[in-house]
Amino acid sequence: MKIISDFHIHSRYSRATSKDMNIPELARWAKFKGISLLGSGDFTHPGWIQELKTYLKQVSEYTYEYDGVRFILTGEVSNIFYRNGKNYRVHNIIFMPSFDSVEQLNKKLQNYGELVSDGRPLLSLDCISLVEIVYSVTDKALIIPAHAWTPHFSIFGSLSGFDSIEECFGKYTNLIKSIETGLSSDPKMNWRLSKLDNITLVSNSDAHSPQNLGREANVFEISDNCQDMYTEVMEIIKTKDVRKFLYTIEFYPEEGKYHYDGHRNCKVCWSPKETKQNKGICPICGKKVTIGVLNRVDQLADRDENIVPDSVIQYRNVIPLMEIIADALGSGKGTQKTLNEYLYIVTQVAPEFEILLDLSEEELRRKINPRIAEGVIKVRKDEVDIFPGYDGEYGKINIRWTSTGSSYESYKVGKQLELF
Repeated sequence: MKIISDFHIHSRYSRATSKDMNIPELARWAKFKGISLLGSGDFTHPGWIQELKTYLKQVSEYTYEYDGVRFILTGEVSNIFYRNGKNYRVHNIIFMPSFDSVEQLNKKLQNYGELVSDGRPLLSLDCISLVEIVYSVTDKALIIPAHAWTPHFSIFGSLSGFDSIEECFGKYTNLIKSIETGLSSDPKMNWRLSKLDNITLVSNSDAHSPQNLGREANVFEISDNCQDMYTEVMEIIKTKDVRKFLYTIEFYPEEGKYHYDGHRNCKVCWSPKETKQNKGICPICGKKVTIGVLNRVDQLADRDENIVPDSVIQYRNVIPLMEIIADALGSGKGTQKTLNEYLYIVTQVAPEFEILLDLSEEELRRKINPRIAEGVIKVRKDEVDIFPGYDGEYGKINIRWTSTGSSYESYKVGKQLELF
């Protein structure tokens, strides 16, 4: 049985998140996307924990469900600490098996930060100490460094992190089985580091709104008679089981907002080569530019970018369907026209990932607006032009259209609205 999962999300209790980040809306949008398994996000927040207990039904030892969507318990924490006179800022995703284990963990973590103020709490806690605390509660836990290359808040961040997992986690390095690649890098970039060969690369959305669920995700093959999704998926990740971890679903890394180097305010966007040529100094303001993910990978890599190591988990690049629709129809991503078209497709034709990845070209052209179908097919073939993101500014992906517009009128808005 194939399942699509997204483990790193946030609730309405996190800063800069949508008020719609609640369990009913998360389940609704997960089904639109075709996601079978969601991380709960934000399990350190007492308000969110109460909502999770109210809505989620336990369906196996460590797995929960709401309206047909399975959930496991996850949370992200921000570790901010000094070590050897240097300040580090590393975000980590924590997986816990049960509400009981979460409550035990939260009692310990509240000694290092205010858990009520933010769904992703700031903890004055070294990453080594975090591992000690988490695994003192249960050996069924898992810690995954979040968005591992983001400049400001990650294990390998150019402004905040370390040069290796060993340097960050010390004697507990053997317990770190996985890292999250983040929106600005993809598996191929991470393959350039031989020291990550035994590490499982996962991808998640870090969604702050329901619409952004699954912008990156993981696809597993689990047994039809699976007794507990948490246990089986944790085993797949911990052992890097390439037979059962089918592939990750990826943003084009250039679309991520820290792929290239630069200064957003100065409109300076540089490749690593350009940064080196300019000695890292912005020509507009005279300050150092923010070093992005591609440059940071270059600094730590010991392989050429064309080398594919043994036993890698494959990946597939996508552009979210909402973006393809907006581009195809000439409407904004956040407009009602785009949303109506999206909702029609995912409720009357197929969930988003089936549209993006699985339906044949003939089915796409027959079942949805031909211009949108063309966009999906173009993305599958990598027929896109990419303008990299930098210093907090998302990149832009332009589809190389061959047609000039839709060959027929989009579905009537009134008919679509009757569905909701």
